[in-house]
Amino acid sequence: MLNKPSKNGRPDNFAAAITEVSERMTVLVREEIELAKAEVSQKVTSMVKGAVAVAAGAVFGVFAIIFGFATAAWGLNSLLDSLWLGFVIVFGVLLVATIGTFMFARNKLKVGAPTPTMAIDEAKKIRETVSTSTNGGDSAVAKAAEAVKAEAEASS
Repeated sequence: MLNKPSKNGRPDNFAAAITEVSERMTVLVREEIELAKAEVSQKVTSMVKGAVAVAAGAVFGVFAIIFGFATAAWGLNSLLDSLWLGFVIVFGVLLVATIGTFMFARNKLKVGAPTPTMAIDEAKKIRETVSTSTNGGDSAVAKAAEAVKAEAEASS
């Protein structure tokens, strides 16, 4: 129950007003948490349904590719009047595509181990700044501030 303010604008019982505000904030926080749970649950359900649909589509796609290649092989068989020649041609095309794909992947994966070089460089700069500031006092802090300002100007 809301306390009505008196003539001076303050509630008659200040402690009761504080308690009431605290209770309302608790209810508000609980309702916000329930709303967040409902939103997350709805999104997770939608994402799961989407993932299942993608998996089903992938299975259908794999079968479609297999039947497409078989159709191409049988079509070449009809054109060339040779039962095995159409399948050999389709096999050769697939083999070349496979080798090309693996070579492309190998080149892209040769980058080496992922190392956070920028983060390491920044950590070294921070260490240098801290070690210099303990020895040089305020001048080291001024130098660090100038270095940060110079980096900001260089990046913009």
